[in-house]
Amino acid sequence: MTGQHPLEAEGRANPARDPGRGHWEASLNEAQLLDTQRAFDSVAADYDGPRGNNELIQRMRLTMWETVSREIPAESRLLDLGCGTGIDALEFARRGYQVAATDWSPQMVGRTRARAAAAGLESHVTVAHLGVQELHRLDEQFDGIYSNFGPLNCAPDLHAVAAECARLLRPGGKLVFSVIGRICPWEVVHYTLRGRFSRARVRAARGATAVGMNKHTIWTQYYLPREFYAAFAASFSLEGYRALSLFMPPPYLVDYYRRRRRHCERLGWLDDHLGALPLLRDMGDHFLIVMQRR
Repeated sequence: MTGQHPLEAEGRANPARDPGRGHWEASLNEAQLLDTQRAFDSVAADYDGPRGNNELIQRMRLTMWETVSREIPAESRLLDLGCGTGIDALEFARRGYQVAATDWSPQMVGRTRARAAAAGLESHVTVAHLGVQELHRLDEQFDGIYSNFGPLNCAPDLHAVAAECARLLRPGGKLVFSVIGRICPWEVVHYTLRGRFSRARVRAARGATAVGMNKHTIWTQYYLPREFYAAFAASFSLEGYRALSLFMPPPYLVDYYRRRRRHCERLGWLDDHLGALPLLRDMGDHFLIVMQRR
């Protein structure tokens, strides 16, 4: 499953109440997982163009690439959770990694295979139709696992994903995940000024939230960094995390960026230099988190 960030999504809260715990909990069923699959199938044909790889997305990708390259030695074996059309997988293959690329969308998997073949990188990139809820089907050992632009926000059971990551990752191996955050100041201001108050507060919803994309539905769970890490804490130590697109507008506001490019590049400087500071790192369109297997 690939993250929904490139599109201006219409959110509507639809969580499931857990009376025993007294708060909202995610409860994704098979039908909801198929909803998400169909949504990404529907955009796969042009997802590596402006829809899913505009200038703001490319900037966020570069941060992921640099972080993985810094944290995990070249020639290591990587697992890509939610590979989309394979842009990240092929970049890491070019950097000397062996990559196992997976996605819940069959159409995205097909695009990744075609991209790897066209680039002559089939020996460095293997591709499988596999959702983040199906990691138990893998029986390999990896040096690092990464996931870009929010596939783990679509995981029906994050604790189960964490347990499978611990099984698949060698001791000392790293997780590098880009996750859709709960607090995005740009989004709140953007929609509040337009009087779209329910849209402005969609990330505040607890549990599974229905988010529209291309006349389909993606079922999404939003996280604060500490909420996300709590699912992994039993087997992983927290190495650090930072905000992505906190001062810089989120990717779906790319038209704003293009009209005010010079101004936004100054905001990008603030992202680069202040995005890892306490408090600030808890906000942003996404956060990038690094964890190490104990």
